[in-house]
Amino acid sequence: GDSRFEGKSIEEFIQQAIDSDECVMVNRNQGSGTRILIDQLLESAQPTGYAVQARNHNAVAAAITQGRADWGMAIENVVDQELLGFLPVREEQYDFVVNVDRQQRAAVLAFKALLVDPQIRAHLQGLGMRMV
Repeated sequence: GDSRFEGKSIEEFIQQAIDSDECVMVNRNQGSGTRILIDQLLESAQPTGYAVQARNHNAVAAAITQGRADWGMAIENVVDQELLGFLPVREEQYDFVVNVDRQQRAAVLAFKALLVDPQIRAHLQGLGMRMV
């Protein structure tokens, strides 16, 4: 419901955030994948709040909910849709990689079993993940 953000494309939103000193961001910590994406979108700009770094996605959502920031980047499933708006930016793909010498370890086999379990797959899909 924030008129500064409502109905904007990601490009329009980023430009507005860069141009406005009154649009405070909460950033992610350096080295996180989210921070890399933010830096790509900002193209070296450092809007108000850029130096404030949250350690995880939940901390970004909390900072915005508590009014300490106006915007930040986090995964959708940490966003309370009744309190915060959400603008999808990009999908991510996660791969499960295991050394061939460790494929038969109990933990690896248990994890693989979870990935094919219909209840687990349904739960993950309920969190917005697509299983391929």
